[in-house]
Amino acid sequence: MEDTGRLRAAYEAWEDDVLNPYRREHGERSTSFGTVSDVPVKTLYTPLDVSGEYGERLGFPGAYPYTRGIHPTMYRGRLWTMRQYAGFGTAEESNARYRYLLSQGQTGLSVAFDLPTQMGYDSDHPMARGEVGKVGVAIDSLADMEILLDQIPLDQVSVSMTINAPAAILLLMVVAVADARSIARAQLRGTIQNDILKEYAARGTYIFPPAPSMRLVTDSFRWCAAELPRWNPISISGYHIREAGATAAQELAFTLANGIAYVEAARQAGLPVDQFAPRLSFFFNAHLDFFEEIAKFRAARRMWARIMRERFQAQDPRSWQLRFHTQTAGSTLTAQQPETNVVRVTLQALAAVLGGTQSLHTNAKDEALALPTEESARLALRTQQVIAYESGVANTVDPLGGSYYLEALTDQVEADAAAYLEKIDAMGGAVAAIERGYIQQEIQEAAYRYQQKVESGAQVIVGVNRFRSNEAAAEPVLKVDSALEVRQVERLAKVRAMRDEAKVRAALRRLKEAVRDPEAPVMEPLLEAVKVYATLGEMVSVMVEHFGRYRPSVAI
Repeated sequence: MEDTGRLRAAYEAWEDDVLNPYRREHGERSTSFGTVSDVPVKTLYTPLDVSGEYGERLGFPGAYPYTRGIHPTMYRGRLWTMRQYAGFGTAEESNARYRYLLSQGQTGLSVAFDLPTQMGYDSDHPMARGEVGKVGVAIDSLADMEILLDQIPLDQVSVSMTINAPAAILLLMVVAVADARSIARAQLRGTIQNDILKEYAARGTYIFPPAPSMRLVTDSFRWCAAELPRWNPISISGYHIREAGATAAQELAFTLANGIAYVEAARQAGLPVDQFAPRLSFFFNAHLDFFEEIAKFRAARRMWARIMRERFQAQDPRSWQLRFHTQTAGSTLTAQQPETNVVRVTLQALAAVLGGTQSLHTNAKDEALALPTEESARLALRTQQVIAYESGVANTVDPLGGSYYLEALTDQVEADAAAYLEKIDAMGGAVAAIERGYIQQEIQEAAYRYQQKVESGAQVIVGVNRFRSNEAAAEPVLKVDSALEVRQVERLAKVRAMRDEAKVRAALRRLKEAVRDPEAPVMEPLLEAVKVYATLGEMVSVMVEHFGRYRPSVAI
């Protein structure tokens, strides 16, 4: 390696003799450059900007600290899962979209649920009126899940579900469908988001207070470890934290802080760390700044590996590996000139791939206007396929590794995230920090700073604050027929009329007894209730009766 002193002297001579005279004569576009998250960016990066030994900071793919990837061959062995997030209306409409996407080469399902389902309300509840099927599929009972998964080969296709407060119930509906088809539970692959902490901080689809919510999360860890060895019982999500306005370092820090809280809660519940940690998964945002996002993903792997090995003394190398899904940033899409979103999404998807994601959703160009049309959903999937099969970026592992800029930025994002983790630890952890409003406040302030940059023009948004066009958007948009709500409510009434009410009452009574006993598992009685067609709202109501509904003291 070149002598550091000689390199520093050569760099300083270049600054004095070449850079500064040129800069004085020609100038630069700005007096300062930085990432979207306001990390300063230098003119040039050299080995002087990269700290630490190669083995300590980078290592090799498939080996600790996993900076360069969790698998030795990465995409040379297997491409990432192309998992397009979809769901709207009733189970029939969503099932048709899933089967279409699978026919077009999608390799995993990602289920979007409507707001009533996310909040634990049946479709005929007054709080559900006007929202049924609007931003996702309505699921009231096992009958809906049976239709949603009709002709979907659950022993071949992995299923991801973006559901949090009632996540255990929706997972058990999938299990009940598989049981009825005689599909072995060990064959089921998929993920439930199940990340309730970020709901309190950034998204808002919570039902129960933090303590009982964490009880449900840890019980799902226990049950999945015993029954669903290939299922991820949680997807610890930074995506929504970033969508709420967080910086890259905040997204990373707050996500890892939540991960630490889940691991601690599971250990306090008596679960050995290596029993559940290998199935923990993460969910990150791919935002605007190409290199910052790649750096964030690489820093995330390195930080989690150290947290699990050093802080939690995990012995299984699989417990050290941070596996993550990525979604391109919905908040960066514009209603103005929506075709430009194709370019944004392509760059964001490429950053996710170069950062080593395990699965990926690419947003459709029209999602700033409405749910994606079939045509735009296909184009979003094709974006992934072009990257995978035509670009060549999947032919080698971590192709940008060793870039002086990328390695320095990886170190900086890690340092900034670590500083946040220290503050959160000093407060008593993520739950305490959320209860104090610290994380919410940090996100709000970051969002405000970013919006100020957009409004001042310091952050250019093509088609919004520069390069505007007077042409009106002519994109066709998907409209969810309001008649679907009527049909969903009618089907719910038929399910209630046809089921065995005595079995439903008995199952809900056993669920109530389990909920009242803080030591009792809840997954088993929930599954019993699911299989006799108790509704989501009925099961949630039993739990609300004892746990209560959460009312935040800090606005999000």
